[in-house]
Amino acid sequence: QVQLVESGGGSVQAGGSLRLSCAASGLTFSTYSMAWFRQAPDKEREGVASITSDGFKFYTTSVKDRFTISRDNAKNTLYLQMNSLNPEDTAMYYCAASTDSVAWRVLKRPDNHVWGQGTQVTVSS
Repeated sequence: QVQLVESGGGSVQAGGSLRLSCAASGLTFSTYSMAWFRQAPDKEREGVASITSDGFKFYTTSVKDRFTISRDNAKNTLYLQMNSLNPEDTAMYYCAASTDSVAWRVLKRPDNHVWGQGTQVTVSS
């Protein structure tokens, strides 16, 4: 059974940083594209960043140059380094696994993804 467990969320002030982690099990992690999504209250789910098995990355415009997605296949773990956080980044952040090999499509077509339970990120002004 595939399991994705996020951690690293918390509360920070604007301008601060957080590093999210997603530990994966029950799948051949290195062969999957992985991604981070987020959902704020009363807003639709938004794709944040994705990384393919080959290491190609794609970011939504609002987080470019602030967030960095990475993966450690030896540890079956996905990361999201978030810098220069602002209150608009406040949301529940979800890890997702996908068999799609195209980075932008992993964020735009999440219908068949496997999801984690989420970790809350709160940024205060």
